Amino acid sequence: MGTLYLVATPIGNLQDITSRALDTLRKARLIAAEDTRQTRKLLDHYHIQTSLLSYHEHNKLARLTEVLTVLAEADVALVSDAGTPALNDPGYELVKAALQAGFPVSPIPGPSAPLAALVASGLPTDAFLYLGYLPRKAGERRALLRAIAALPYTLVFLETPHRLLAALEDLQAGLGDRPIAVARELTKLHEEIVRGSIGQALAHFSAQPPRGEITLVIEGNKAQTVWSERQVSELIRQKLAQGCSAAQCASDVAEQSGWPRRQLYRMATDLRGPSVEE
Repeated sequence: MGTLYLVATPIGNLQDITSRALDTLRKARLIAAEDTRQTRKLLDHYHIQTSLLSYHEHNKLARLTEVLTVLAEADVALVSDAGTPALNDPGYELVKAALQAGFPVSPIPGPSAPLAALVASGLPTDAFLYLGYLPRKAGERRALLRAIAALPYTLVFLETPHRLLAALEDLQAGLGDRPIAVARELTKLHEEIVRGSIGQALAHFSAQPPRGEITLVIEGNKAQTVWSERQVSELIRQKLAQGCSAAQCASDVAEQSGWPRRQLYRMATDLRGPSVEE
């Protein structure tokens, strides 16, 4: 029985790979790669001859049986285009299937663009929320930002160059002009990390159109601490007892608690009970 190894590969600089990762790639019976052309460059650089199998978003389900068949006899390494596999890249389904079939799954840690950007951002790293790529559609993107605007955690997103300006505009409108770090082309020749307010980042990239892989790191909501449900309920009860409407309660408590107004309105109407419609 083999082991499925999740091997992190360089996000730019080919020297950013561990000896253990190289040893695993050499000894594996098969390397399942998101882009075999990209992975072949890495393997050729380090003179690795292991067989490659294309494993990407459009064939990942069809390839499961083939990979599991190899795992029954030998080790398989899973790699993405760059960075840590199964993190915003194909791999979750394979990991799940391997575990369900009883095969060991082991990570070979290494490069990760979100973590590299986070630790270099200058923003708090003790509690963060990674949400992958921002939604492509403006309406969905804005809805997501409304839902997370009150959270105190540092926010980490991936973004593409052609959507960056629209994303920054929506970030500024939805979150306010918070501190941000826009990390571009990390570990590569033209690495750039723009730190400042969202507005300053927007001005910079409006003047200098961005290229390459981009990670956004945004400060959490520091204006308030998110309250517990008990604290919120007690304040709503007090305001309702004072004659405050459910709608006004929701608005007032949202400003103090960090909770979404819509959720607070539902709580207020539930606590108030049947009443004349406002």
